[in-house]
Amino acid sequence: MKTFFFSLLFLILGTFSAFAQDATTQAALIKLSADKWRWMADKDVNHLDNLFHEKSMFVHMGGSWDKQKELDIIKSGGIWYKKADIHEVSVNIIDNSAILLNRIDLQAVVGGNEVTNPFMVTEVYIRQNGDWKLGSLSFSKLLTPGN
Repeated sequence: MKTFFFSLLFLILGTFSAFAQDATTQAALIKLSADKWRWMADKDVNHLDNLFHEKSMFVHMGGSWDKQKELDIIKSGGIWYKKADIHEVSVNIIDNSAILLNRIDLQAVVGGNEVTNPFMVTEVYIRQNGDWKLGSLSFSKLLTPGN
């Protein structure tokens, strides 16, 4: 009976520990995503270069490209991610990957024109050597009344 009790206790404690770690990881990823939006608004390509995986890909309304082109566009102001109003964030962790969905209103300057668009943004992060690296960032424009 003691063995059963201790086995059950370790199972319960292990489950709580896994949930706590998962919640901590989710909170860290949500913070990292928010930091990314701030770095994009500030055109902080040094932080972004460190965050973006070498093989990362970016999908926008106007096309798709790799890490270097995204950094060049941000640095030059070709797209200025002025402000992201984040309305919802969800995190789904799968092994060493995490998928974040962000429902945002993005205020940006694109080609000299200021625009605001509602997006569902998909961010895919990969855990590599203890750090989370952004592997993919995709913007899907949401249809809202009046669009």
